[in-house]
Amino acid sequence: MTSRITIDNYRALAELRYRIRHFLRDGDAAARAAGLEPQQYLMLLTIRGLPEGEQATIRTLAERLALKHHSAVELIDRLESHAYVHRNRGRDDRRSVIVSLLPRGERILETVARQRIKELHSHGRELARAIELLLERRSHARSGNSKRSIIRKERKS
Repeated sequence: MTSRITIDNYRALAELRYRIRHFLRDGDAAARAAGLEPQQYLMLLTIRGLPEGEQATIRTLAERLALKHHSAVELIDRLESHAYVHRNRGRDDRRSVIVSLLPRGERILETVARQRIKELHSHGRELARAIELLLERRSHARSGNSKRSIIRKERKS
């Protein structure tokens, strides 16, 4: 049985969404101030920040950005036209296309990422606290449910 969602749960969830939306909005503004569209910044970030061992194939990038394959290709086309990225055929699989950052792309990405990290240092605790509140309420609800079930079992005995 699931526990009831309390007003505190709703408030914590609303606070989390508020903090995430502000972080995303400010990130979009930082990207635009650097001369990038927000999706372009996200693509550069995704290329640079892939987990170790992952290659920046069109398929992987599209998946990580929740884009259709053709949308990822169009975005990469625009980045390539500005000399931010370069495409190469895969060494093992010539059908595969690997996207890599060019120095210009690395510089502009670093400019925006540095600002985003600075923002997290100054306001990240509020975002983390909103997440913590939801997780605390969830664990309290679970421990409360387990206490209730123990009490019910004791009553039946």
